[in-house]
Amino acid sequence: MSLPPDFAAQIVSWQRSHGRSQLPWQNTRDPYRVWLSEVMLQQTQVSTVLGYFARFLERFPDVKALAAGTEDEVFGLWSGLGYYSRARNMHRCAQEVVARFGGEFPRTAAELVTLPGIGRSTSAAIAAFCFGERVAILDGNVKRVLTRVLGFAGDMSSAAQERALWDLATQLLPSAKEKEAIASYTQGVMDMGATVCLPRKPSCMICPVQKSCVALREGAPERYPVKTRKLKRSAQSLWVLLARDAQGRVWLEKRPSKGVWAGLYCLPVFDSREELLAALPAAARRGAQDLPAFVHVLTHKDLHLHPVQIQDGHPQGEGARWFEAQEWSRLGLPAPMRKLLEGGEA
Repeated sequence: MSLPPDFAAQIVSWQRSHGRSQLPWQNTRDPYRVWLSEVMLQQTQVSTVLGYFARFLERFPDVKALAAGTEDEVFGLWSGLGYYSRARNMHRCAQEVVARFGGEFPRTAAELVTLPGIGRSTSAAIAAFCFGERVAILDGNVKRVLTRVLGFAGDMSSAAQERALWDLATQLLPSAKEKEAIASYTQGVMDMGATVCLPRKPSCMICPVQKSCVALREGAPERYPVKTRKLKRSAQSLWVLLARDAQGRVWLEKRPSKGVWAGLYCLPVFDSREELLAALPAAARRGAQDLPAFVHVLTHKDLHLHPVQIQDGHPQGEGARWFEAQEWSRLGLPAPMRKLLEGGEA
């Protein structure tokens, strides 16, 4: 497969004149800020991340502060971003940076990737932006740009084909002599995927590498990247207990360390209505009221949630207790539980 000879130079030139440069995690060589943004931006829109990024920096201005914080504090600030394993790994990563590296992020992608929650692409982004290492990233936006430009028809469901694209991505980087261009190139190819080379209806006519783009020449850019394996979706029904006491407090318990909503505070969840009622005192069962069911969509599963409301009763549970509104509002609650509680407060 032939590579476009001026690809890196064109991307760098475009980024410096048209790329994004005003986001709060740009124009910095602080690996903490770059890492924080990279983790938050995984499967989350920039517009959503902006507010969370600012609040995190206010509470945890550096990696040592984050390492010293509690998991509940981290979850509380993360609440609403979803994919809570990112927050858990982020907290563990901060603690390892302090314990293993004295509070300073390692300077190479090879070392960064040994930290919790930092994969190959995130480690490369930190190393490229902060330390000028010549290393390729391959997030979703970059995969789309490169497969289209190169006409790379390998199935991205295949690990071997993904490795092949990594190799090509590395070959396309600016030369080792152009160390100052690495950050601009890395930002540029990400910006291209985010603003020009969109999944649907890409803006090919303003693309700086349109003359080199195989997919445009074929007239079918949306065909790339190729991925034949589809995620199998499943569905599950759960019954959720919304218990309040006379003071309006709600009963929350901490979820197990594995499974859905692992480690988060949550309304008690059961596999059936019968199981929910059996966990309650007899007096509480008599006043149980079914609230409207709703669906919460996860990456691979649709959760059909059936809330049941009671007054002055609760099941037994380790780490469970009554929470006032000012307390639970600061917790890292799963999104559907927060929605249910806020609806109940209205």
